[in-house]
Amino acid sequence: MDLDQLTALRTPEGSAALTAAADLAGGDPLAAASALRAAGVPPTLAAAALTQAELRHRAVGKFGSAAAGMFLTRPGLEQATRRVVADHRAARLYAAGVRTLADLGCGLGADALAAARAGIRVYGVEADPVTAAMAAANAAAAGLAELFTVECGDAMEFDVSRVDGVFCDPARRTTGTGRRIFDPRAYSPPWDFVTGLAERVRHTVVKVAPGLDHALIPAGAEAEWVGVDGDLVEAALWCGELAEVPRRATLYRQRGAEAQRHQLTGSGADEASVGPPRRYLYDPDPAVVRAHLVAELATDLDATLGDPSIAYLYADQPIRTPYARCLEITDVLPFSLKRLRALLRDRRVGRVEILKRGSALTPEQLRRDLRLAGDAAASLVLTRVAGAPTVLIGQPVE
Repeated sequence: MDLDQLTALRTPEGSAALTAAADLAGGDPLAAASALRAAGVPPTLAAAALTQAELRHRAVGKFGSAAAGMFLTRPGLEQATRRVVADHRAARLYAAGVRTLADLGCGLGADALAAARAGIRVYGVEADPVTAAMAAANAAAAGLAELFTVECGDAMEFDVSRVDGVFCDPARRTTGTGRRIFDPRAYSPPWDFVTGLAERVRHTVVKVAPGLDHALIPAGAEAEWVGVDGDLVEAALWCGELAEVPRRATLYRQRGAEAQRHQLTGSGADEASVGPPRRYLYDPDPAVVRAHLVAELATDLDATLGDPSIAYLYADQPIRTPYARCLEITDVLPFSLKRLRALLRDRRVGRVEILKRGSALTPEQLRRDLRLAGDAAASLVLTRVAGAPTVLIGQPVE
């Protein structure tokens, strides 16, 4: 999309095209395009409206009903923060006393809009002209244009002395190809600039990829990993006066229109005890694992590791926790395809879920090799215990 197409979509004719496209979203794209052209919508406008309808449909999972009035791009939507996460982040900034915020690399404005909703005056900076215009349009659509304004420019040139807080979400995809950037030094703005913000502004938050190497976490910063319904979605560095603990895992569990939030904190440097498998296995949430808080969770569950390098925990009692799945283990045996196949056949197991950590086996290939038949179900855990390849058989504990 270019600026002319965005401008056209914001006219009364464009608004009507967007409404018509929304009714056609999810169906055959060729038929939808034909329907819009048959209704007298120019081809270029029809294509832009259908693209927005498709993206808005996909965005509902991140933004809820607000997605229906937003202007989006594919890469922008992918990097945008989920509303539930952005709202809690904004609330934390507001509680820390932040009243003016620079959003450097604001993208489509998801975080800036959340901050504005919390009552913070936000100055967005975005390098891409179309994305900057979309962010401004999204602010207007949300009724927040007085609290969130956007300028198209270089985030590194913004005068941060004007604000008492900075949020930065550096671009983590290459321009043009859209490929992921895994080396933070290749982020835009560059990593040195991003981490240097904390020395210039006492309230600084940096959104980073969840696979960030712990060695790159600035000294004194709080590193937070965020999970939503079992998926690890992002990480953030809270710097300066915002840092409260060394490591934090924040989990959101969606319950209809509401989201429950759970937070596990710790040093990230503790080590859990190691022992043999026990009756119950806990599979920690990916955010807990990436935050290096498995030892803290082990303490809460009175659990141990079966192998010091693998994040499965074992305990004698089932304890309800939002930070891990629990399985009741019925069998622990050295891995042997022949023996495992015979055992599952004897128990008439025809359906299995396969979990793995520390195993080179491919679940899809193993499923084929097992030649399952029967009406029973089981959970298989492929792992190592004391360094030895092991398979555990069990059932989920609800």
